[in-house]
Amino acid sequence: MYNGIGLQTPRGSGTNGYIQSNKFFVKPKISKVAENTKGFEADQGTAGVSRKPNKEILEHDRKRQIQLKLTILEDKLIDQGYTDAEIAEKLVEARQNLEAATASEETDGPASVSASDKK
Repeated sequence: MYNGIGLQTPRGSGTNGYIQSNKFFVKPKISKVAENTKGFEADQGTAGVSRKPNKEILEHDRKRQIQLKLTILEDKLIDQGYTDAEIAEKLVEARQNLEAATASEETDGPASVSASDKK
């Protein structure tokens, strides 16, 4: 055993007891605070800092929400007995309305839009 690592004795273990060091382990660097800095005093810590959300992720989530509403609308239209052509037409209209609403929501603020069929 070397520095508390390994077997007490290699007898009966089926190995020769040789211990290799992990050459790919990267030790975390311990950053020392310079003596002339204040450290975490005076709100210098990073715990309260919030990052801005990624625009691509927000855009993807917006598209997912639109697609979810369209899928729900499509199921309702199928249950009501509309033809495939009518369903496709209503879905195109609803998609345009939802995309316009979310675009105006980004610029103006929240707006309520219903994806239900108004007849």
